[in-house]
Parts: sequence; structure tokens; C-alpha cells
Amino acid sequence: MAETVVSVERVIQAPPAAIFAIVADASRHPEIDGSGSVKAIKGDAPEHLSLGSCFGMSMKLGVPYTVTNTVIEFDQDRRIAWQTVLAGPLGRFIGGRIWRYELEQTPEGTKVTETWDITQDKQRFLLQMGTIGRQTAEAMSKTLDRLAQLSEGSESGS
Repeated sequence: MAETVVSVERVIQAPPAAIFAIVADASRHPEIDGSGSVKAIKGDAPEHLSLGSCFGMSMKLGVPYTVTNTVIEFDQDRRIAWQTVLAGPLGRFIGGRIWRYELEQTPEGTKVTETWDITQDKQRFLLQMGTIGRQTAEAMSKTLDRLAQLSEGSESGS
């Protein structure tokens, strides 16, 4: 069986604050998403996410759907994670995966680690089958490439 936690990392030539400002702005997630499935923010979301923030996303992976995300970990300029479930009543049965970004200042820049954690996902056994872990890692690598393009050379990330 495949892993329940998949991570990718990259050093980005930007300060942690500039990178974190992008990741902690839910409206920018469609810009950085390397999978192509994140389409738009849905409803109101805070301009800057914080612990307990909730935000919705319009998604499309074959068919359109909506997810609700809740920020469950937050350490300004260092770590943010949100847990995703299907929006509406089915969210009780579908979802639970965690998306996490960890930032660490290094002499070369900022090491950014993105993690897909399905240890709490209600479909983890199905998600462990096949190539979804490898596909997710490839998409996360593209996400970090996009994050680098948006943040490198930026002093504030705005």
C-alpha cells in the first residue's frame, strides 16, 4: 500500500514572509495550484488566513465540486495547514485530507515543504491505491514552481 503522507520540497529565493503571504491568501490558491483542479475561491474568505479560518473552493477534477477548508495549524511565516472536506452534508463522509506548507529559512533562501496528509481522510484506503500519491507529488512540485515564480524577487509577497 502507498504512503499516507507525501511531501515535496524546494528552496525558493524569497524570504519566508513573502512566500507565506501568498500561501495564507486563499484567493491566490488557484494561481499556485499545480494540479489544475483549484478553480476559484467560493464565498467569503479572510484576506489573510489564520488558525480556525474557513474558506471554500470551487474545484474540478473531471466533474465540478466544492470543498470547505479549515485552517488547523498556523505559525506565521513558518507553517500553515488546512483540512479539506466536501462541502455540504456529504463532508461528514468524504474528505479529511490535510494540505500543509512549512517554511524554513536557509542560507540559500527558504526551504518550502508542501505535504499531502491523508492519515485522517475518510477515503485514505482508496487514495492509497494506484498512482494518486505519485500524481499528487508531481502536482505539488508544480505548485512549488508556481509559488517560486510569484515570490522570487518580491520583498513583501504582495
